[in-house]
Amino acid sequence: MKDDKNSQAYWKATLGLLTKILIVWFVVSFGAGILFADMLNNIKLGGYPLGFWFAQQGSIYIFIALIFIYAKKMNDIDRRFDVHED
Repeated sequence: MKDDKNSQAYWKATLGLLTKILIVWFVVSFGAGILFADMLNNIKLGGYPLGFWFAQQGSIYIFIALIFIYAKKMNDIDRRFDVHED
């Protein structure tokens, strides 16, 4: 029974992390690239409107950072629940 509760807590932590990552992904891709593009275009970054920059390059940087953040946080969760691989 204890193992079942431990696995449920593990999956709850995993899904919580995934939800947070997907929210950031959505806000950056859909929000900054589409919804808030007109408002962000009033700000210039390197001579380009910020909304355009997010749609073309900025979102890629954020997505790469999300990959590393996800890997680090999942390793932390795996260690907390003693299911790590090393």
